Amino acid sequence: MPRTSPVAEARDRAWLATAVAEARQGLAEGGIPIGAALYADDGTLLGRGHNRRVQDGDPSAHAETSAFRAAGRQRSYRGTTMVTTLSPCWYCSGLVRQFGISRVVVGEARTFHGGHDWLAEHGVEIVLLDDAECAAMMRGFLAERPELWAEDVGE
Repeated sequence: MPRTSPVAEARDRAWLATAVAEARQGLAEGGIPIGAALYADDGTLLGRGHNRRVQDGDPSAHAETSAFRAAGRQRSYRGTTMVTTLSPCWYCSGLVRQFGISRVVVGEARTFHGGHDWLAEHGVEIVLLDDAECAAMMRGFLAERPELWAEDVGE
């Protein structure tokens, strides 16, 4: 994973705060605490969302897809950054690849190592922040609701 400048890391962490707020909201709603946000190259927030599988009864309502849908139709996704509190699963990694999202900022990949290595192999810039708050929120959820997490990742 490439090293980023201190300015870029500060921006990425500020963007991650949007995803963390979404994850907290999902947890408060009784859902899975994963949040995401899609940002334009100029820093404009295009869309934000959280995992809504439980709340909506929709197995495809992952955080990244919720943020992507909230962004609405864009002419192109080149130059955009998907920020997510957790390494994206294969489904969400496919979304990133399908639509040509250029960067993915990952809050943490300790509790779940999804498809971010595969994305990097296919030219997507990956920034892994290893954020302690993201990891702690997910660890707490995994301890309390392991069956819900197993359902979310298809186990």
